[in-house]
Parts: sequence; structure tokens; C-alpha cells
Amino acid sequence: MRVVLLCRYDGSNYHGFQIQPNNNTIQEEIEKSLKKINKKDVRLYMSGRTDSGVHAYGQVLHFDTDLNIPDEAWVKALNATIPKDIRIVGATSASEDFHVRYNSTQKTYYYKLHIGREVDPFLLNYVGKHSFDFNFEKAQEALQYFIGEHDFSSFCSKNSSVEDKVRTIYSLTMEKDLINPNIVNFEITGNGFLYNMVRIIIGTIQNVAAGKYEANYVKEILEKKERQFAGPKADAAGLYLKEVLYDDDKINKFINNSLKAYCNK
Repeated sequence: MRVVLLCRYDGSNYHGFQIQPNNNTIQEEIEKSLKKINKKDVRLYMSGRTDSGVHAYGQVLHFDTDLNIPDEAWVKALNATIPKDIRIVGATSASEDFHVRYNSTQKTYYYKLHIGREVDPFLLNYVGKHSFDFNFEKAQEALQYFIGEHDFSSFCSKNSSVEDKVRTIYSLTMEKDLINPNIVNFEITGNGFLYNMVRIIIGTIQNVAAGKYEANYVKEILEKKERQFAGPKADAAGLYLKEVLYDDDKINKFINNSLKAYCNK
């Protein structure tokens, strides 16, 4: 039986999602809980790994089990034994050929950027930092160059082994936070993202906003297809995996309903 989970977490205290030797990770915590329930090792699969300090509103996971347990019972059993900064917000069954990574068709990320030298200590783990001048209009102008299908080689970590670096960005928006005037919120949706791609895109927009180059230089960066020409990686703390969608209407409905139910508790 294949079970799909919807998971939220604060990544501040973890070395990313994926299991690493000698480091505390979110995958390790959930797999330990699954082992207690299943009485044997269970492999957990993710829609995409998140780095150390990155958060998630809607990470999607799956695992296989011989147990026939109701959906809500999985949620209660897992949440009873995993740390409080990781929450399972929904569970559902899926067909054996469904895979949370390979069947995804769209992902959306948030990025929260704090403008100014002094950051509220209660925000440190939840925003990226920008201590230079920030020209909102120039940053806004730069967004258009990322939209559409491009080779994003310039916006991918050099450590990536992925050969095909062509991705499609459906939307990229930026707006000032309604509550905190020092925060700028970004939302980016695409058919997939390369390793560190979102953080490098935000870092490049930061460079434009700081006047290090003009907005239309983004087009040239894309054409060069070399990491050295793009901006730095933005801070991990400001990045949130918001939503993953699939080529499966049942799974998409499950994700939408689970998030709504959890937020209304």
C-alpha cells in the first residue's frame, strides 16, 4: 500500500530534509517514527529536497507499507512521535505507480526578504537579509526576464549533476508585506526547479535592486549559461516550499483540502 503525506516544517533546526550522515534531518525524524509504527525500516520519498534552514508549508511525501491504517490514524500516530517543528497535516492512499517526485507538474515557493541592516531577532530564522539599498521598481522590472522556458544553467549550483537545465517559470511576483514594511515577499511557480535555483534567482534580483547591474542584464545572464554571472545564493532562511501539484486530480484535491483544514484549526 502506498501512502502519501502532506508535511509542514520549520527547517531552522535541521540540516535539510534529506538524510545525511551525522546530521539531524527531517527525513530521518519521520523515518524513525515510521519504523516504530511499522516495526521495520521504511523508506520515505520526497517531492524535492530542501536545504538546511529552508521551510515548507506543503512538502509532499510517500512511503510503502503493509499496514492497513485509516488516513487520519497515520496523521495522529506520526505527529505523536515526531518533533513539534514537523507536522503531518494529511494522509491518503495512492496507486503503486504514483511517485511524489516524478509525477509532480508544478511547484511554488515563497521567499521572504528583509530589507535593512537590523533584523528583529524573532525573524532571523524566517527571512533572507538584504542590508543594501533596495530599488523596488528595478527589482520589479527584472522579474519579467525569468518568466517562460529558459536554460537556467546560470541559476543552478555548480554541484548539480542534472544535465537538462531547461525549466519553465509560469509566474514570479513580488510585493511589499502588508504587516511588516521591511519585508518583501516573492512567489515563484514553475514546472520544476534546479538545485539552489530559487535562491540564486532571488540573489540576482537583490543585485539588481542594489544597483549592481540593470534589470535587463538578467537576459544576458541567462544567455551566458554560466553560474559565475548570476547573483549569490539568497539566505536559506527566507525560502519556503509552498505547494506541489501533480498530474493526479485526487492527490491535488487531497493537498488542497488538507492545507485548508489544517489552517482552519
